[in-house]
Amino acid sequence: MQISPDTQLPSLPEVTIRALEACRKEDSYRHISDIIATDTALTARVLALANSSLYGRSGEIRSVDQALLRLGTEQVRTLVLTASLRQLMFDLGADQWQQLRDFWRHSLTTALTAKTLATLTRYPSADEAFMLGMLHNIGELIALKMAPDDHQQEYLSHQAEIGAQLVKAWGLGPMASDAMLHQQAPASEIQDAAHLVKLINLSTRLAHSDAAGIAAASTIFSLSEDLTRELTSRINQEVVALAKSLGVALEQAYDGQEASQTLRNTIIRQAMTDQVLNLVNRSDPVPEVLAGTVSNLTLLTGYPSLFFKAHNDALTLMSDSQGEPPAMTIIPAPAGSVLTESFRDRKALWLADRTPSVLDKQLMTLLNTPSLLAVPVLAEVGCHGVFVIGAEDGHMASTLELAKMFCERLARLVSDNELTDRGHVEAIDIDQALAQDTIRRHIHEISNPLTIIRQYIFQLRGRLQDEQVREELDIIREELERAGNLLVQMGESHEPNHDNDEPTSLNRELKALHNLFQDCLFRDGDIDCTLMLSEESTALVAGRAPVRQVILNLVRNAVECMPEGGKLRLASASPVWQQGRQWIEMVIEDSGPGLPSDIQRGLFKPVQSSKGAAHSGLGLSIVKQLVDDMEGIIGYRTGSSGTSFRVLLPAAPDYTKGQT
Repeated sequence: MQISPDTQLPSLPEVTIRALEACRKEDSYRHISDIIATDTALTARVLALANSSLYGRSGEIRSVDQALLRLGTEQVRTLVLTASLRQLMFDLGADQWQQLRDFWRHSLTTALTAKTLATLTRYPSADEAFMLGMLHNIGELIALKMAPDDHQQEYLSHQAEIGAQLVKAWGLGPMASDAMLHQQAPASEIQDAAHLVKLINLSTRLAHSDAAGIAAASTIFSLSEDLTRELTSRINQEVVALAKSLGVALEQAYDGQEASQTLRNTIIRQAMTDQVLNLVNRSDPVPEVLAGTVSNLTLLTGYPSLFFKAHNDALTLMSDSQGEPPAMTIIPAPAGSVLTESFRDRKALWLADRTPSVLDKQLMTLLNTPSLLAVPVLAEVGCHGVFVIGAEDGHMASTLELAKMFCERLARLVSDNELTDRGHVEAIDIDQALAQDTIRRHIHEISNPLTIIRQYIFQLRGRLQDEQVREELDIIREELERAGNLLVQMGESHEPNHDNDEPTSLNRELKALHNLFQDCLFRDGDIDCTLMLSEESTALVAGRAPVRQVILNLVRNAVECMPEGGKLRLASASPVWQQGRQWIEMVIEDSGPGLPSDIQRGLFKPVQSSKGAAHSGLGLSIVKQLVDDMEGIIGYRTGSSGTSFRVLLPAAPDYTKGQT
């Protein structure tokens, strides 16, 4: 039977809600990935999209992390939202909700078991084992959304074949497909099978917590009964804890209608917020964008609002949704009102039962409402300002939720406006400059032999007496001249084709980017950059694009840490032996002030930054994801004399040592 790789499947609404919230809060790739990975339908959707022709096929996908990295942040947000909308179209009865919850519990137990066994038996990719564990019984999920009939039973009877077919279509590789296909084979028949096949086969058995699974563990991996029972017990506890964190009830009858209603309300609020923000004129300067959105916020909540701009430790009233605002500047310290406390604590507050201060009473008079709430618009460092919304106590919770969502999305919009032009243009300039540099080198290499050929033709023509032959040589020479001119034109207007089989050279990338940094990142500051390259081969297993992105992000972070200028060192070393493997080392070191301890605790998480509002806070999070995806290692040291990042990337095997 043929199954569409992009088939639509139901999810537990609790999981979808958590994924939506994580995307709304701009959580890290890792956190979003961890949520999506716990749901078979969301995992299937991610894999189908990541393997589509829109994103090419750059190799087998080994984990949900890898698939999300291929898609990118905005596409992941869109994917989660569309999956949520589709979830609302599934009309499941009480029995189907119960089956869906039981399906989820079994799939998650299988996935966690597969990951644990992979670690225990030294399989190189525990995340891959987890992912396949979540997908192993996807045929049952397809059958669950169907009306009960003989056709449904056909899907239930061919789960292994369905799983293998979809895994193959998603580009997960032949071993993954085999693991799906042979998941129900007798334990005695897979003792010499591929490692991944044995992992999934045993995990599906142990997830049932029966005697057959205990016996199979001994047969397949020679695990003792006591160890196997201890593992299954711990995994069951982990499933219970994870279900509790997601709000999924395991011990009583399950009905997803209430969670589905919550999901529906969440989607409606997000859609309303997005629609209102689409009315904002994003081309205006940031202060004007913020001041102009009071009417948008009022349209969303149905209540009047004010916007106070934060500047030089003062809050100035900039706009009023009901008309021209009065002149009003507030010094927020000491904080005694809802407005000033919201600004100080960087969080939303409502008046509720507290005794209003004089400022609270002034604001309620301006708004002509019996109560109010305040919601800050947070910047990377500090706060852009605070919205004050008039409201009624009976509708305060729903109004606060809408206002918080509005301000979070508005903060991202403002941040995008500040950073997109600089960062996007800078990245394009570097990519285009690298492309042009490569073209020029290729054209130079081609032009050299063309020049030699033209010279030989000229000399040969002088030796020949036959006028007809001399005319024919003139034609050849003219055509060579024309070919040379075409190459020059190509160098001025076209990008090269990077598709080749050569490993990426770290030295070559550092050299090329160092030259371009002089004209881009370093041109506005006093940055003294030193390049120290290994004399040995620095050929990498990884592709050029992720290596270049890692260098670019780390250097950009270093430069932004030194707004007054400083020293920067780019270095490579090879070979480096660690953990029994051969690596290529890259060091990027700056002379900045070092990283504060609070920043270090969340260094590789997004929005953690010590460089001020000019920085997105996402660079190091992306670097960590890229290095992980390349199976590399990243570490750092920092102090008052500066910060140094050390990256180890797998060396390309058996490559010509002369390449640097």
